[in-house]
Amino acid sequence: MKVFIIDDSELVVERLRALLSDIEGLEFIGQATNAKDAVEAILKLKPDVVILDIRLIGENGMNVLERIKKEHAPPIVIVLTNYPYPQYRKKCRELGADYFFDKVTEITSLVKVLRTLAQDPSQE
Repeated sequence: MKVFIIDDSELVVERLRALLSDIEGLEFIGQATNAKDAVEAILKLKPDVVILDIRLIGENGMNVLERIKKEHAPPIVIVLTNYPYPQYRKKCRELGADYFFDKVTEITSLVKVLRTLAQDPSQE
């Protein structure tokens, strides 16, 4: 399962990669810190899963979400944010997010979902 991470914090990306590195079948294929680079890379690399932060350099993550979910066979998108407000959760769901997790309180849920998906991608 190919995973792409979009977050404006290099530290967060490093920690995510370390946290998820022991999941069998999971391969990190790239990362981006801004919306433009993220969309270009996702369209080129075609990841199975995108881990997406709402807050990015330049445009916000919701713009990325909206854009990539319009593609044929879009990736599974997991929004991972420090801004887990109900209005953001609702908007992300409306734009096609498959999952929405709080970086602080729901990181174990992220790991659990990725383990499940790596074992059987049809478990979306």
